[in-house]
Amino acid sequence: MELIKKQIHMNQWKGNAVTQITLDEDFIVPDTLEDMDQVILDNARILGENGRIEDEKMTIKGKMEFAVLYRKENGGLETLGGNIPFEEMVNVPGLKEGDDVTISWILEDMKAEMINSRKLGVQAVITVEIRAEGEENAYAASDVKMSGTEGGMIPEKDVPEVRTGIISPVVLALHRKDTYRIRENTAVTGGRPDIARLLWKEIHIGNQTVKPLEGRLYLEGQLNVFVIYETEEENMPVQWMEEVLPFSGDIEISQAHEGQIPQVSVRLSHGEIEVKPDAEGQMRELDVDVVLEMDIRLYEEKEETLIRDMYSNSSKLIPETKKLQYERLIAKNVCKPRIVEKIHLGQSERILQICHTQGSIQLDEVEPQENSLLIEGVLDVTILYLTSDDKAPVRSVSRQIPFKCSAQASGITKNSVYQLDTALEQLAALMTGNDTVEIRASAVLDFMILEPVTETVITGVKEEPLDLKALQALPGIAGYIVQEGDSLWDIAKKFHTTMGNIITTNELPGEQIKAGQRLLLVKEVGV
Repeated sequence: MELIKKQIHMNQWKGNAVTQITLDEDFIVPDTLEDMDQVILDNARILGENGRIEDEKMTIKGKMEFAVLYRKENGGLETLGGNIPFEEMVNVPGLKEGDDVTISWILEDMKAEMINSRKLGVQAVITVEIRAEGEENAYAASDVKMSGTEGGMIPEKDVPEVRTGIISPVVLALHRKDTYRIRENTAVTGGRPDIARLLWKEIHIGNQTVKPLEGRLYLEGQLNVFVIYETEEENMPVQWMEEVLPFSGDIEISQAHEGQIPQVSVRLSHGEIEVKPDAEGQMRELDVDVVLEMDIRLYEEKEETLIRDMYSNSSKLIPETKKLQYERLIAKNVCKPRIVEKIHLGQSERILQICHTQGSIQLDEVEPQENSLLIEGVLDVTILYLTSDDKAPVRSVSRQIPFKCSAQASGITKNSVYQLDTALEQLAALMTGNDTVEIRASAVLDFMILEPVTETVITGVKEEPLDLKALQALPGIAGYIVQEGDSLWDIAKKFHTTMGNIITTNELPGEQIKAGQRLLLVKEVGV
């Protein structure tokens, strides 16, 4: 008798570490720019580098790029930008060289405030989460191969009874980082004046969808582009323009195929907007050049049939076992909470128009509950608007709007491991009164939940002669009343018979039995 073994590929969650990096620096307004009167808008993005692993530690480094739009003391708008580098050593217990590591950068809070007319203070808190997975290969018995005498048949009594079961480990089929470049063109429309100089530019990714197909990864979404610009005419107020540019395309990945479970993080690593002349030589066109940085993880759920137990009525079988640890998929889902809130701007001057709304999702708490994952957070929203004040017509206001989502996750426990990506699908601000605005948004919370599982598997078997005294002590025919928790396999093994024999003798329709049922058991002897 020989066991046929199968190689099982498993991912093991090594753990994660979370740290916060605080940035605080002052910036002097260059001599080429005029004095500041008030900061109107700010934004920032994190450009992180690959970490370096050494002795359960990881060195992470990168920089935060920021920009502010401010009102000049003598009127008009101006832009100031810069960057703050950072480097940090993070302890990650159990981490070792060769582990699969994912780094998430979350800009929790960023403030740009005037210290005086020539100095700007920039503070930010960056949350860094490091997630590590390891790989392990193990062999486990999946079938039995019998070898008889040369040219002879194997007696049926010598064929062992085998009970099999299915395990479903989730394995990381592919993890790689890639970039996707988007080049689009748009133009100033209608009766808007030509562009003399761009004062402010924003690019945000929205409604992105990633889907693995045969040999490729399909990506689609939209670029939300917003610019504020000066015109050639001296007394003309600043202008703004907002456009939505859809995009779609493929990334070639030979290992990709339908049915895989994608967990892909997409973030903007480069975004530039350049003014170009149109066919008539007027500065009315905008070239948009974007590079998306993608952290691509494709998982697969493998079904493996393994031997769970075995015995023989002609010999004593002693299975050799080991513990197998793997991860099982609990849920892959998307929660889309609707966020609706009315806010008061507290503006004494009449509000003429809302120009632009920008926002981001920040998570406060993620907690497993009974068959669900509770997600709580806030929508950070900034509204840019025009007022009737001729001296300061462009103003902004920022608010935080709380939300919660209870996402269905049947079978989740306190030991479950989750991966969660956030995005904004919709964001709009509507005037509902003189100084009241209604915010309407839809968050996208894309999560995958894995459950660590430990199984005992058979890796070998020893064969010994039967204990004839113990065998003779068993009755040849016995009546038995099924107890709570009994299985037909356990009864057959205990009374030295087979499930087939019990089913035939008792004319059972199948393997299902219930407590209180009476069975007639006939001992089988293969010696």
